[in-house]
Amino acid sequence: MDIISQLQEQLNTIASLAFNTFGTLQRDAPPVQLSPNYPEPPPPNSNNGEDAATLADQPKVLSAELVKAAKQFDLLVAALPLSEGGEEEQLKRIEELQAENDAIGHELQTQLVATEKELKQVQELFKQATDSCFNLKKPD
Repeated sequence: MDIISQLQEQLNTIASLAFNTFGTLQRDAPPVQLSPNYPEPPPPNSNNGEDAATLADQPKVLSAELVKAAKQFDLLVAALPLSEGGEEEQLKRIEELQAENDAIGHELQTQLVATEKELKQVQELFKQATDSCFNLKKPD
C-alpha cells in the first residue's frame, strides 16, 4: 500500500476513534444541573462498582488509542518524500510529465487507429473465408 493510501486509512482510523471517544464520553457522562431553574438531575444508575471502575478507565483507554493513532499519522507524514527545488521545480516537473503523457497518449491513439484498421481487414478476410466455405458446400 502506498504512503498516501496509508495516510488516508490512518485518518479514517483517527476519525473513527474520535467519534467513538466523544460518543462514549457523552453516553457515560454523569448528569449535571444546567441551571438552578431546572430540577436536580436523577442520580446515575451505577449498581455495580466494577462497572463504575470500567467506565472511569474507558476514557483513558480511548484517549490513549487516539494519541497512538495520531502519532502513527505523524510518522507516516514524516515518511513522505520531501519536495526538492521548490515550487518552480515542481511546476517544471509537472510540465515535463504532462508533455510525456501527451506524447504517450498520441502514440496510443495512433496504435488504436492502426489496430482498428487491422481488425477490419481481419474481419473482411474472415467474411470472405466463411463465404467461400458456404459456397463450396453442395446443396442438399
